[in-house]
Amino acid sequence: MTADWGEKSTAELMSRYVPKETGYDVPKDGWRICLAHEFKEKRKPFQAKDVSLSNVLGHIGLGIRYLKWWYKKTQVEKKAPFIDMFRAQPLRQIYGVPLGGIGGGTITRGWRGEFCRWQLNPGMYHYKTVVANQFTVCLRRDGLTVYQQVLSVERPPTLQGWNWGYCGEYAFYHALYPRAWTVYHLPGQNVTLTCRQVSPVIPHDYQDSSLPVAVFVWDIENKNDYPLDVSIMFTMVNGSGCKDDKGGGHWNEPFHLEKEGEAVSGVLLHHCTTVNPYTLCMAAREQPDREISHQTAFSPKGTCGGLWSDLIKDGRLDSPTGSSPPTPKGEKVAAALAVGCSVPAQGHNALEFCLAWDMPKIMFGSRERVHIRRYTRYFGTNGDAAPSLSHYALTHYRQWERSIDEWQQPILQDSSLPSWYKSALFNELYFVADGGTVWTELPEDSDVSGGVRTEDGGLPAQPAVVKEYGRFAYLEGQEYRMYNTYDVHFYASFALIMLWPKLALSLQYDIAGSVVQHDPTERLHLMSGRYSSVKAKNVVPHDIGDPDDEPWQRVNAYLIHDTADWKDLNLKFVLQVYRDFHLTQDTQYLQDMWPICQAVMESEMKFDLDGDGLIENSGYADQTYDGWAVTGPSAYCGGLWLASVCVMCKMARMVDSEEAYQRYRDILDRGSAAFDKLLWNGQYYNYDSSGRDLSNSVMSDQCAGHWFLRASGLGEGEYQAFPKEKIHSALKSVFDLNVMSFAGGQMGAVNGMRPEGVPDHSSVQSDEVWIGVVYGLAATMIYEGMRDEGMRTAEGCYRTVWERLGMAFQTPEAYCEKGIYRSLAYMRPLSIWAMQLALDASHKDQTTSDQTGKNDREQGPN
Repeated sequence: MTADWGEKSTAELMSRYVPKETGYDVPKDGWRICLAHEFKEKRKPFQAKDVSLSNVLGHIGLGIRYLKWWYKKTQVEKKAPFIDMFRAQPLRQIYGVPLGGIGGGTITRGWRGEFCRWQLNPGMYHYKTVVANQFTVCLRRDGLTVYQQVLSVERPPTLQGWNWGYCGEYAFYHALYPRAWTVYHLPGQNVTLTCRQVSPVIPHDYQDSSLPVAVFVWDIENKNDYPLDVSIMFTMVNGSGCKDDKGGGHWNEPFHLEKEGEAVSGVLLHHCTTVNPYTLCMAAREQPDREISHQTAFSPKGTCGGLWSDLIKDGRLDSPTGSSPPTPKGEKVAAALAVGCSVPAQGHNALEFCLAWDMPKIMFGSRERVHIRRYTRYFGTNGDAAPSLSHYALTHYRQWERSIDEWQQPILQDSSLPSWYKSALFNELYFVADGGTVWTELPEDSDVSGGVRTEDGGLPAQPAVVKEYGRFAYLEGQEYRMYNTYDVHFYASFALIMLWPKLALSLQYDIAGSVVQHDPTERLHLMSGRYSSVKAKNVVPHDIGDPDDEPWQRVNAYLIHDTADWKDLNLKFVLQVYRDFHLTQDTQYLQDMWPICQAVMESEMKFDLDGDGLIENSGYADQTYDGWAVTGPSAYCGGLWLASVCVMCKMARMVDSEEAYQRYRDILDRGSAAFDKLLWNGQYYNYDSSGRDLSNSVMSDQCAGHWFLRASGLGEGEYQAFPKEKIHSALKSVFDLNVMSFAGGQMGAVNGMRPEGVPDHSSVQSDEVWIGVVYGLAATMIYEGMRDEGMRTAEGCYRTVWERLGMAFQTPEAYCEKGIYRSLAYMRPLSIWAMQLALDASHKDQTTSDQTGKNDREQGPN
C-alpha cells in the first residue's frame, strides 16, 4: 500500500467537484465527498444463499431449525427476527453524520442532504428517505427573487412544484463527527452556502451529550458587488416516513419561547401514536436582523406549488396563527420554517436552525415497562420539552463546538498522524449515538445486583455510578439487534471507557448483576438443536436483550448457541474490569467487581480438563468466532485465558488477597508453559492444538489477550503472560500473511490465512475481514513498536469501507475480498479508539525515554 494509492483513493471522492470554493471554516481533516460522486463498486449483503456447500452440509440442522424459527417469528408473531438471514439490508451508499446526542434517538442525514435513517423508537431502525424534508434557498435582489432552489440533487416524482435537481458537481460534503459541513456553490449566483451540522456529542459530558437535538448553521458568502437578501426554508414532515405517519391524529402548531434574554420561535409537529408518541420541533433564534416566518401545515403530496410560491413572492412564509387540525387517517402533514437576512456586497452572514425531538418516555417491543430517557433529568418527562430543547441548543451550540474543538484539536494538529486516521477515529464514533442507543434513568425500584448483595459476594442494589449516570445500551449492530452484545463490546468498549467512562462502568454493573442470575427457562438453541436454560449462573450473558422484547429484564436474545458453553465471555468481563480500573482508578468499582470476577473465573476452571493451567475448547467454544470450529486449547481463547489469569494476579494484589494471588500465579505459570508447548510453532501461535489440517492457520486475532494486557498497563515484568519476542514474531507473521498477502495489502487483515499465503476458507468467518478486529490488531502492533505496520493494516480497512465501498456511517462487521459484506452499521469498529490509547501510551513512553536520556546526559558519567 503506497501513499499514492491512499491519495488517489481520497481524491476520487472529490474528482467531480467543479468550483474552487472550499467553504466557510471547513476543517482540513475528515471524510470529504462531492455530491455528484458515484461509487463504482456495488456489494451484496451476506445471506443464507452465500453459505458454501461444505458449510451447508455441516450445518443442515441449524439451517432447518433457523428457517422454522424465522417463519414463526415473521409470519406468525409478525415480529422482526433479531438477525434476519433472508432479508438483510441492501447497501445504500448514501449515509452521513447522524443527528442528535446519545440515547435519545437519532435521525441520519445522507451526504447528499437526505433525511434517510430513523431510530426514534428505541433500537428499531427503518430506512426511509422522506422527500419533503429539505432545505431550500431563496436569493432576492432589489426586492425581486432572482434564484430559488431546493438544495437537493434529487428529481423526485412528487412535489413537482418545487425546483429540484441541484447540480451535485457544485457541492461537497465533509464529515468530522459529531459535525458535518455541506458546501453549496450556487451556479451563476456568485454565492456560496456552507451548512454546518452540530450535535452535542461531547466526551465526559453527561448532560448535554444526552440531548435529542441538532443545530444547522448556514454561513452565506456573497461574492457579488451588490447586497442580497437570502432566505433558507426548512421543511419537515410530521413523522419519520413509516406507516404511522398516515395513522391520523397528528397536528402542528407554531410556538414562541423567550427566556434568559433570548427568544426562539418555530413549529411543533406533534406525532400522536399510541406507543412512544413524540414531538418534532423546527426552531430559529430571533435576532434583530433576522426575519423568521413559518407555514404551520401543508400537505407533502401533489405539486405543493402553494408553499413554493409563498416563498418566492417575498422570501418569507405567511405565518398563520393557531394550530392545524388533527390529520385524518391516510393523510400526512408537514410544516415549514424560513429565516432570512441581508448579506452585504463581498460580505458574509449566517442563519441558524435547530431540529429537536422529544420522546421522553419509551417502551420496548414487549410494552411491559415505561423507561425514562436520560435527557428528561434536565427537561422533564411531560412531552412538552421541545421548545426548551431548541432554545437551549440554539443558545449553547457555540459552547458545544468549543468543547468539541478542545477535544479534537490535539489529535487533528498532530502532524505525525495521517489524515485518514483522523477521519476514521472521529467518524467511527457515530455508532455511540446511532447504535440503536438508549440511555435511561435507573428506576427507583430497580435492583441491578441480580438479587445477590455485596455482603454475599454480589453488588449493591443501586450502584452509585448507575444511579447518577443512568443505564446505557447499544446494539451489536443495526441489523444484529441485541443490546450490549458482550463479546463485541469487548472491542468497542475502548470508545466508551476513554470518552464516557461513567457509561462504560454503568454497563459493566448491569452485566455483573446478570452474571449471578439464573434463568432456568428452557429453550431450543438453534446450533445444537438441544434445549437448555436461557441463562446459567456465574456466566456472563451474550447480551442484555432485544429492543423488540424487554432489555435488562430478559437477557440472551441470541439463541444460536448455548452461552453456558462459551469460554470467552467470562474472560472478557475480567479483562475489561481491570482495564476499566486502570483507566479510571475507581477503587469502589474494583472492590465491587472482584467477587464477580472470582465467580466467573471459577466457572471457567471446569474447562481446564487436564489440569495444565490452560482451558480447552470443543466445537464452537468462543462467541466471537462462533462459526469457526476449534478443538483443544486455541490461540484466541487460550490467550484470553492467560491474560485473565494475569489480571487476576494483579487484582488479587490490589485487594490484598495473597492466597488468591498465589493460586492464580501458579495457574499462570503452568498455563503459559502449556500454551507455548501446545500452540507455538516457531513463528506464531497455531489457530488451535488439534493437529487438524487447518489447525496451523494464522489467526489475525491471536494476540487479543496480550493486547488487553498492554491496554491495562500490564504485559511486562511480573504481569507478563506471553514472551515479548514471540508476540513480535506472531504479529510479524500476521502482517506478512494476513495483511500483505491478502488483496495486495490494501484491505486490512483477513481473519484466517494459511501459512502458504492463501485465505482459510474453512468457515464463513475465516475468510472475512472484521474491521473492529483489525483496529485492535493495529493497536497491538503499535504497543509492540510496529507503528508503521499497524497504521498500514488499519488504513486498508478505512480506505475499503469509506472510500471504495461507500459504507460511510454504516461500517459493517465484515467484508470478503470480493462480492459481499456482512452486518452493516456494527459496534465493533469503535475499537479504533484502542489505537488512540496505544498511540497515547507510546507517546508517553517516548517522552519518558527522552527525559531519562536528557537527565543521563546532564548528569554525565559517574
